[in-house]
Amino acid sequence: MKKNDWKERLNIVYSTNPDFVYDTDETAEEETLPKNAQKLRVRIERNHRGGKSVTIVAGFTGAETDLKELGKLLKTKCGVGGTVKEGEIIVQGEFKEKIVELLKREGYTQTK
Repeated sequence: MKKNDWKERLNIVYSTNPDFVYDTDETAEEETLPKNAQKLRVRIERNHRGGKSVTIVAGFTGAETDLKELGKLLKTKCGVGGTVKEGEIIVQGEFKEKIVELLKREGYTQTK
């Protein structure tokens, strides 16, 4: 069902053209690839972090919600904090081997 909320259309100039179609700059969310087709790369980074190291998982192709779910799973299994930003999962600490093992167990076979 199409949203028709007037608050989203504030400050819009309307046309008298009967063929005018209101465009809402909404982008279609990217479809998530199957787990075995994902090419995830795990690396440890220490730059610009005050000497602390983090483990970064990059290369996920798909919806932001699926990426956040995967990030939550990894953070929970490692027992640490972290975040999901700009298409990458950032986990606090050096957990490269553990994360690669967890990802392979979850079905992400093309993980390095």
